[in-house]
Amino acid sequence: MKRKGVFLLLMIAMTLLLTSCWSKKELTDLAIVSAMGIDETKDGRFHLTLQIINPGNVAGGMQGGGGSQSPPITIYSASGDNIVEASRRASGRISRRLYYAHTNLVVVGERLARKEGLNTLIDALDRDPEFRNTSTLVIAKNSTAADLVKTLTPVDKIPANKVLKTLEFTERKWGENVKTSLQEVMKSIESPGRGTVVSGFRLVGNAQQAQKLDNLQESAPAATLRASGIAVLKQGKLVDWLYGKPARGTVWILDKIQGTDINIDWAGKKEAIAYQSVRQKTSVSAQVKNGKPHISIHTRVEGDIGDMEVPVDITNPKVITKIEQSVRKEIKKELRVAIEHAQKNKTDILGFGEVIHRTRPNQFKKLKTEWNDVYFPKLDVDITVEAYVRRAGLRNKSFLSGVKENQR
Repeated sequence: MKRKGVFLLLMIAMTLLLTSCWSKKELTDLAIVSAMGIDETKDGRFHLTLQIINPGNVAGGMQGGGGSQSPPITIYSASGDNIVEASRRASGRISRRLYYAHTNLVVVGERLARKEGLNTLIDALDRDPEFRNTSTLVIAKNSTAADLVKTLTPVDKIPANKVLKTLEFTERKWGENVKTSLQEVMKSIESPGRGTVVSGFRLVGNAQQAQKLDNLQESAPAATLRASGIAVLKQGKLVDWLYGKPARGTVWILDKIQGTDINIDWAGKKEAIAYQSVRQKTSVSAQVKNGKPHISIHTRVEGDIGDMEVPVDITNPKVITKIEQSVRKEIKKELRVAIEHAQKNKTDILGFGEVIHRTRPNQFKKLKTEWNDVYFPKLDVDITVEAYVRRAGLRNKSFLSGVKENQR
């Protein structure tokens, strides 16, 4: 009898806890948003551009009925006084419920980022329980976010995936861009005295051509998307762009370099040897001496020789040592350029203030209010670089050395 009572109680509990499909969402009722573009209109409102996936066209290789081609995405847009209003206004133009759980990319127009900043729109996105704060954030360079979101891309059928994968691989192989999530941007903006970096993307080619299927039927598309520098944000607003060595030096100090190529001069020839980094680690420490902050940067990198355009005897340990010294000098130069550029902008995108705040919070309280404008631009920074050559690829002796010997 007691066993029957326990069984009955268990069945009652199950009926209360197992609520079945009360929150089900049918796929045929959803419009899956893969990317969102946010711009500012001329009258100061928010303009929302939504990249919505056409599931049948993606799975079927863009094949529509009768052999005709259809794009893998559909674009809908709407404007409003805020992000929520613009999103709800868009519902009047689409027969399905907008579903943001798979929105992996947020593109912000350069004009909006420079004039109004990101703070207001970030609050709306973070407040939405359906929107993921792990979504990647980029800024449209020299164009609107709408133009980027509307662009059709080859290879990757869904354009949002093109942007995400490009950032991922360029961060891994080159190091002048960084994949930044909405959550990371929020953390940087909230951090005392901290600037923010966000990768830029630009449309190369004609914006109208980029939206046509004809653009995908060419071996060399007339219009495409390309990673373009790093945006510098101060208090959430765009203030500058970084390219080349200042960009890579910034990523290096932030310890987000995964791999890159360092070219050094040799025997009077510019950039004669290519050094490929394999492992690297950067640490930043802080001290406060006589009320003045002091930063020390230590970078250790290990890599391989990838290319030599001059005859070099790398079997000689002294030659290897000289190559390592040249690599150290080049890396140190890039880090110094990045620091000077940040100090010129009076924007601590390198996180030096955060390091002081974390290790010496009481002392940083005295510096916080004037950190970016007074203390950071005059900050003393020591840089120490260790660089080592670990491998030389499939050959030790230079191919050019063999050619030179045979010609004697």
